[in-house]
Amino acid sequence: QVQLVESGGGLVQAGGSLRLSCAASGRTFSSNAMGWFRQAPGKERELAATISGSGMFTRYADSVKGRFTISRDNAKNTVYLLMNSLKPEDTAVYTCAAGRTSVPGRQYTDFAYWGQGTQVTVSS
Repeated sequence: QVQLVESGGGLVQAGGSLRLSCAASGRTFSSNAMGWFRQAPGKERELAATISGSGMFTRYADSVKGRFTISRDNAKNTVYLLMNSLKPEDTAVYTCAAGRTSVPGRQYTDFAYWGQGTQVTVSS
C-alpha cells in the first residue's frame, strides 16, 4: 500500500510558476513510477507528466511539454512538478499517482495509488 499527499497548489497569475510536491509512504518508493494527472471541470483527466522509478526517464503531455518538469527525490520519497509559464488552461485539480511498476505509465490503468489532489488556479 502507498499513501500519497500532495501540496503546493494555489492561485497564480498567468505566466507565473508553481511547484507541486507529493510525499509518498508505505513501500519502497523507487519501485514505483510516478505521475501527475490533472482534470479541469468538464474535461477528461490528462496525464500531464510521468517519471520512472529511477528518475532517469520522463514523459510529458504535449500541452505541458517545455513548461513543466517532473522530478523525484527517492531519498525523500517525494515527487515534484515544477510548472512554469502557467496559462489559464492549466487550471485543474492536480493529482499525484504511483505506478504499478517502475516504468512510466501512459494511462490511468498503469497507476495503482492516488493522492487526494490539489487545486491549481491560473488567473488571466
